[in-house]
Amino acid sequence: MTTKIYRLKNDIEVFEQVNPDSPRVALCLNIRTEAPEEVAGMVTLITRLMLQGTHTRTAEQLATELDNNAIDISVDARTDYIRVKLLCLNEDFEHGLEILADVVQNSTFEEFDKERGKLSGELVAELDSPKVKVSDSFFGTLYKGHPYGITNAQMLDTLPNITQDEVINRYKSVIKDSKKVISVVGDIDFNKVEGLLEKYLGEIPASQEIVPKIDKPELVKPEYVEVIKSDANQAHIMKGWIVNSYDSEDYAPLLLLNVILGASGLSSRLFLELREKKGLAYVVRSAYESYAQCADFYIYIATEPKNIEVSLNGFKEEIDKIKSELVSEEELENAKNNLFGKWAFSLETNNNQAISYAGYGILGLGFDFNTVIREKVKAVTPEHLRECARKYFTGNNVLSILKP
Repeated sequence: MTTKIYRLKNDIEVFEQVNPDSPRVALCLNIRTEAPEEVAGMVTLITRLMLQGTHTRTAEQLATELDNNAIDISVDARTDYIRVKLLCLNEDFEHGLEILADVVQNSTFEEFDKERGKLSGELVAELDSPKVKVSDSFFGTLYKGHPYGITNAQMLDTLPNITQDEVINRYKSVIKDSKKVISVVGDIDFNKVEGLLEKYLGEIPASQEIVPKIDKPELVKPEYVEVIKSDANQAHIMKGWIVNSYDSEDYAPLLLLNVILGASGLSSRLFLELREKKGLAYVVRSAYESYAQCADFYIYIATEPKNIEVSLNGFKEEIDKIKSELVSEEELENAKNNLFGKWAFSLETNNNQAISYAGYGILGLGFDFNTVIREKVKAVTPEHLRECARKYFTGNNVLSILKP
């Protein structure tokens, strides 16, 4: 693979990678959101409204033009940035790029009332799901008072108070004072792509390295949240911790602890012990989700309400075991291979590669982060895993239980 890294005249860093003989080209533009949201849901509204019409295209014209040319443009709110994606046939790249630039620079936000109403309806529907409801309570408590703790329920409460002018002003602020990164992956010509990026995206406000205004959250004591849902026929349990993220030496061990405990499906410890041997779980897994300032590591189980206590004891047993006993070399090697296999699968398409590279870039990890972290994963030992488990899996955790 051939790659190129450079900056546009507005200082936006660009990563390009040539994947020969691939029919579609993918572009990802990430825009860092450095400051906390003034009101929960504002950034989500921004990303939904950006595809609802520009100064040159109505929402209907935009949708029709994209559909007729098989051009896929999407905008979504990530925890630390706004992500704008383009996927199209090679021959339609300039056309798609022109539309994307129009969306980024000229969105009118005119469908505000309609889109706010749709979002409210979707949030109500999502919160009817027990899994979403317990997740809402868990993350809202884990990151209480922090921008990472914005939940669906909070957004539902604050949406009626958000005005169109506030959304427009927030977007202007984000696009003006933010770091921006672009990645392009496909069967591309470097010089041609650079010229097109300068033409269509070279006039957006310059990329800036701004000191984040979001502090690193801390959990200073254990928290317990109980959610009663009268029509629930299962109990849903989440237990988790705030841990370190990408920039920590613990990142690789935490990735592997997640695979071993609950992210490797049928071979994970939680699945084998709580579902296969004890028959406790409909669903049981662990997750490790990383952001710019921190990460969270949690365990989740859906079980019969009568099994709540025994499930919690099962959680404790598996956490205590991984804190006290060294993982075998075989289990560790299997976890590494599982992780490498997932990475290889996730990076099979130009679209996923563009997303990954732009993500590495916007978080300041370096576009070669996948190679760097792979080497760090290879070097992890059983002792590293035990040390990491002891460091993070402490009594300062959040336990959230939803039950009938």
